[in-house]
Order: sequence, then C-alpha cells, then structure tokens
Amino acid sequence: MTENRGNILWVDDEVDHLKPHILFLEDKGYTMSKTTNGQDAVAMVEQDAYDLVLLDQYMPGKDGMTTLREIKEIKPGLPVILITKSEEEDLMDEAISEKVEQFLIKPVNPTQIFMACKQVLEQSKIREEHATSGYLQEFQKIQFRLQENMSADDWWDVYSRLVKWQLEFDEHPDISLGDILAEQMQSANNEFVKFIESNYLDWLSDNNRPVLSNDVFSKFIKPEIDQNNKICLVVIDALRYDQFKAIQNFLNPYYDIKFDYQFSLLPTATPFSRNSIFSGMFPNEFVKRFPEQLRDMEHHAKSLNRHEEKMLRTALDKAGFKEKTLRYEKINTAEQGKKFQAHYSEIKNTEILSLVVNFVDMLAHMRSESDVLKEMVPNESGYRTAIRTWFEHSWLFALLRDLSHDGFTVIMTSDHGSTQVSKGVLVGADKETSKGVRYKIGRNLNTNEKHAMIIRRPAEYRLIELMHQTTYLIAKENVYFLYPNQQHKYESQLKDSFQHGGISLEEMMVPVVTLRSKS
Repeated sequence: MTENRGNILWVDDEVDHLKPHILFLEDKGYTMSKTTNGQDAVAMVEQDAYDLVLLDQYMPGKDGMTTLREIKEIKPGLPVILITKSEEEDLMDEAISEKVEQFLIKPVNPTQIFMACKQVLEQSKIREEHATSGYLQEFQKIQFRLQENMSADDWWDVYSRLVKWQLEFDEHPDISLGDILAEQMQSANNEFVKFIESNYLDWLSDNNRPVLSNDVFSKFIKPEIDQNNKICLVVIDALRYDQFKAIQNFLNPYYDIKFDYQFSLLPTATPFSRNSIFSGMFPNEFVKRFPEQLRDMEHHAKSLNRHEEKMLRTALDKAGFKEKTLRYEKINTAEQGKKFQAHYSEIKNTEILSLVVNFVDMLAHMRSESDVLKEMVPNESGYRTAIRTWFEHSWLFALLRDLSHDGFTVIMTSDHGSTQVSKGVLVGADKETSKGVRYKIGRNLNTNEKHAMIIRRPAEYRLIELMHQTTYLIAKENVYFLYPNQQHKYESQLKDSFQHGGISLEEMMVPVVTLRSKS
C-alpha cells in the first residue's frame, strides 16, 4: 500500500474536468478531496485536516482571493497554491501579499501540479535528506584534510565548510548528525592548535604572513581610502564567522558582500586584538606609542580600550590621510545605538566612520550570569539565533541600510570570536594575575602544557611585559582556567559558557567582510 504523501483539497468550479490531474496525484500517493466553490472549501478546511489547498481564482460566488483570505483566517499555516488564467501582475502581487506558496497559470498539466505539490509538501524533507547525505560525503574529505599539512587559506576553507554545515543543520534540527559535526569541529580545533603552535611565532616577523589584527588597517581600510571611498569600519566585539553568516541574508538586498579573514592576535582578547586593529601595531608597539595604554593595563583600568579613536586617528595621519574627517563611536547599549542612528543625517558626510558594537560580547558575558539567558542560548545554534534576532530588529541594521543608500563601503570585522568551554583546568597563580577565563597574565604562572600555550618571553610574541617574569597562559581547545581555592565556586558557573582569549578556530579566524552598496 502506497504511503499517504499528504491530504490535498482542490477547489475549482470545473474540478470535474480535472479528473486526469486528480487521478495522477492519487497515483503518486496523495489523498484528494474536491469541491466546486469557495464557500464549501472554507467549511471543509474548518472541519477537516488538509496539508495543502489547490485554489482556482475565478469561481462563481466567492472568488479565489476571498476564499484564500478566509482560509488563512481559519488556518494561517495551511499552504495554498493559487491557480488562475490571469497573468496580471497586480493579482500576483495580491496573492503574494496573502502568502500563497505558489502561483500557477492555466493551463496546467498533471506533472506541473505534481511538482508544485511536491515542492510545497516535501521540500523540507528533501533538503534534510540532501543535507544528511551531503555532510556524510564531505565528512571523510574534511577528515583527510585535517591530516594534511595545511596553509592558513586551507584552514579558512575547512572552517568555512564546517560552518556551512552548522548553518545547514540549524535549518534542519531533526538531523541526527549534530553530535558528529560537533566532534569533527573539536577534531579540527585539536589540529588547529598544533598549526598555531608551529606557525604563529614565525608570522610575527614574516611580511608574507596571513593577515593579523594589526594588518587590518593596511590590508583592508587604507586601500579603500586610497580610492577616495567613504568608508565605515564596524568592529562587532566577539562576532564569529558563523554568526556573521547567520545575519548575511538581511544584508544581501543592500550590499555585494566579499568575505576575507584575519587571525586575531594572541591572546584573543579585546585589549590586544582590538587595539591592534585601530593602531595597526602589535601590542608591544602600541604601548610604546601610547604609554597611557600601558598605564591602563598596569593598573587594571576599568576600560582597556579607551584610546582607540586616538590610535585610529594616528594611523590615518601616518598613512597620509590627515585631511580626512573621522567620526568614532563606541556603542554599548541599544539606547546609544538608536541615538547614533537617529543623528545619522548629521554625520553622513563624514569621510571615515568607525563603530565599535559591544552587543555580541555582552550577550556572552551576561549569559554566564543569567539562567534565563542560558535557556535562551543553550548552545552555539541558540547563540546564532539570538544574534540573528537582535540584528534583524537592531539600530545597526537600520544604520547599515542608511549607509548603503549613501554609497558607503562598509568594512565589518571583529577583534576575536568566542568558543563554548567545557573543561576546567587548574592554574597556579597569585592575586595579581589577570581575571581572564581563557587567558591569564601574571608572574611566573604554571599549568599543564597540554592545555595551554605558556609564553614566558612576551617580547618574542610581540606582547607586553607588565611585570617581572610576566607569563601568559593561552588556553587551547575548549579549556577554561580555574584557581584551586575557587575551583568549585566557578566550575559550574563557567562550564558551557562562551569565552575568548584562547586558541580555537572560532576565536582566531575572524571574518573581514567588505560590503559594497548596490544603490
């Protein structure tokens, strides 16, 4: 016996002439009901369960559009295919506005109807099956690549492919391969740590290195200004590649989008990587050029990024752009963002806009302290969903639409990403040690080298000597640091939280996205 593929109601005043079509659909496994008028159709929808309605537009009495509206009043989620002799665009617009699934022009043959029904009723199942088979085919290819000697570009390609499947699985939560994908991402991170340990130190003195945080200005910002383009640099603190991909569809109508990447400097934390983006310098360079930054770091100032505007202005002047106008804003709250966007008309003639947006990072930090947010953002998929929802309704999206209308080129990036941590590791440290969860700075620190990169000569890593015997601990993979005397207090609080500062694909491989207006 053929499995029922769905219950379909066909509404057409000439439905008796459509017997070949109905028999064809029944042969394909659909259960067919029929009626000749809109009034009966509405009553049948109210009384019985249907998966799809095929609806003729021109019928005596209630026409198709009137019937459609009444059906949607009763069952808003019931898909409807409108079938009509008319090719009028106004009718098509009206049908689309009433959320019809498809619009077919008579005459239609049985195969056309079948394909339309199949697309509406089975596209989710087909896409799910395709995603499952597609990932299983690519799984082995990725595994083989992880055993190869890969370049930075290779790593970006592998990471991009893994992210593609994460997003694909977000759309099909019933796919049972999520755990396998998570394990493969963990395997990739294990190999990525080895890659960074083997190559990072060499990059710091190699002009042919991949783009690092301090190269973003020269590689992406300066070339745009050289071409006299009005630019807006948007640094969204802690935005990961997968999270940008989750909001990309909102921007596609307004911009042509080009993806590049940069490696966040170690430790993958704002005082180092973001100051490097704005200054165009390594950390041990910018503290010499801006000694006030060193004082802030030595005295654990509340903000360790207070001098970004000065750093960027200095970088612009050094590059020969002294005459260019600059507006810098740091947005920490929705109210600040709305205020900035509301005054956009007053600043739209500025040649260089620069924004720091802190929502994504703040969400990660607040999640650790809120049971409600832990429920709303239980995992990486939930994090992407939360960011997508925020962005869709945000002042930032509104601003980006304004920028596209005024011909700005937008460079969007982040200082670092984040990773969901799961393994607590003990660290021996004194009370002067920094408070970071994925990185520590202190005097003569110690932990197991299996779990952390230990840097005892900061100058070699272009880092800052903050004290005698300064040591940096940089967490690997999914590790977070704990002190022995506070282990139980923080272990449960931090487990499964989103943190940054360490070495992982998600933290280090940061998107640099160039948005060129379509206006």
